[in-house]
Amino acid sequence: MAMTRVLVLHSVSLMRSALAALLKTEGSFEVSSAGWRSARRYVGALRPDVCVVDLDCPGTAALLEGGERDGEACPVPRAGLLVLASAGRPGALRRAFEARALGFVDKHGSPQRLVRGITKVAAGERFVDESLAFGFLEASRMPLTARELSVLARAAEGESIAEIARGLHLSNGTVRNYMASATRKVGARNRIDAIRITQGAGWV
Repeated sequence: MAMTRVLVLHSVSLMRSALAALLKTEGSFEVSSAGWRSARRYVGALRPDVCVVDLDCPGTAALLEGGERDGEACPVPRAGLLVLASAGRPGALRRAFEARALGFVDKHGSPQRLVRGITKVAAGERFVDESLAFGFLEASRMPLTARELSVLARAAEGESIAEIARGLHLSNGTVRNYMASATRKVGARNRIDAIRITQGAGWV
C-alpha cells in the first residue's frame, strides 16, 4: 500500500511533534513536521500529499494569504491543505476556505476524524466535520466590509486614527466613520470591544 506523505505545520514544537507521533500510529502515513520558518523548504523537499495546519497558530494567516513571515514569503503549499479549526472562529474558517483548503477538521474532535480527513484530502476529496457547520454559517454572514476589517486590523496593531488614515490613504474622519460602523455592526460597546470581538471570531 502506498504511503500518504503528510506534513504537519505548527508554530509550537511540542504540538507538531505530538500530532506527528499520533498520525504515525493511526494510519498509513509517512509523517514529517516543521515550523513556519522551514515550511517552504520542507514542502519543496518532501512534496507532501497533505499539509495539516492549525488555524489558531500565530502565522497561519500569512500562510493562507501568501504573505510574509519573518521576512520570507510563505505561500499555501502545493498540496492538499487540511486545517484544524474551531467553530467559534468563523473568520479563520473563511480565510482557509478562500485559500482552497480541502479538509476542515474540528480540533476538539477525535483522532479518527483527523485520519479520515487526511485520507479524503489525499484522494483529492473535500472533508468537513459536521461540528464546523455553524462556523461556516457564521462565516457566510460576516457583516464587515473589507475596508472596515482593514481599519480594525490596523487598530488591533495599536495604530492611531492618524496612522491608519495615512496607511490607507484616507482622511481621519473617514477612518472614524469606518470604525464607528464596524463597532455598531458587531454589537460592540467601543473600539476596544470591537477589536476583541473580531479577533475572537478570527476576522482580524
